[in-house]
Amino acid sequence: MKKFLVSASAVAIALTASAGIAAARDQVKVVGSSTVFPYSQAAAEEYANKSGKPAPVVESTGTGGGFKAFCGGIGPDFADITGASRAIKSSEVELCAANGVTDITEALIGYDGLSIAHARSAPDMDLTEEQIFKALAAELPDGNGGFVANPNKKWSDIDASLPAFDIIAFGPPPTSGTRDAFVELVMHDGCADLPGMADLKKANADKWNEVCSRMRQDGPFVEAGENDNLIVQRLESDPNAIGIFGYSFLYENSDKLKAVEVNGVAPDFDTIADGSYPVSRPIFFYVKNAHRDVIPGMNDFLMEYVSDGALGADGYLPERGLTPLSEAKLKELQQAVAEAKKLGS
Repeated sequence: MKKFLVSASAVAIALTASAGIAAARDQVKVVGSSTVFPYSQAAAEEYANKSGKPAPVVESTGTGGGFKAFCGGIGPDFADITGASRAIKSSEVELCAANGVTDITEALIGYDGLSIAHARSAPDMDLTEEQIFKALAAELPDGNGGFVANPNKKWSDIDASLPAFDIIAFGPPPTSGTRDAFVELVMHDGCADLPGMADLKKANADKWNEVCSRMRQDGPFVEAGENDNLIVQRLESDPNAIGIFGYSFLYENSDKLKAVEVNGVAPDFDTIADGSYPVSRPIFFYVKNAHRDVIPGMNDFLMEYVSDGALGADGYLPERGLTPLSEAKLKELQQAVAEAKKLGS
């Protein structure tokens, strides 16, 4: 009980101090995933155009970086909303709670395909998840129960039917939700059916996870940071390279890039929505409810973000590459955000 009283007092003090937030800043602050960034930015611009009030400040920090900033505390120095290309982790919920951020609303706003893309001038490619794993994993099974450093340098080393040029993939850093999704949705699937891996998973799940998750660091996989625009520039300068990012970014740059098919399926709105494209994920934003009635315009901005005009099938966010929710799911989302439904309730 004493611990609760101390924690509650800390929150109360933070909120009392934050009563001056309006004077400290008159703009909503949004951080988080580079995949969610264009959606948050579009909603911010629409809100400003309609209301005549300052547009929220939107920063692309990566999903992990966004949660770190969001969970830092309550008050004008801390973000109000964070975008995420995966659900919040229990460790992040604990970090938030430790800093007094205990009233959070989760908003699943739609779905995104995790795209593998290359320059439009590049030859078409169709890769299986197993081939992608064999290209980018740090280690591969040696056939005798052990593992060896990945020896594959060219795509043709993996399969003679693939192009005989060097493997080079620009991808997100470990702090990115896109990296988490890529590992879970592609690397784990590609690893699962290799010889001996099913037995290893039963015998030593931690070792299986280590082998199936670790990206190579000897050159073919390059951590390109959170700036997807830099990946586009690199792909344009090297048609043999591939890049990894959310479908929304591929959609926005379709004049420069094209998709690599995965298991024979290309990402688009239909294949992501119906699940036939194997690399798709839900995307979110999270709301710090303690800031709602203190930060000017925050509630109105949230209502714009989840409006039919933004998230509906014909809204401006699907126009930017978001795969929308069903009509029923959208109504549930709108109610949850309007009522500040608490995470976990």
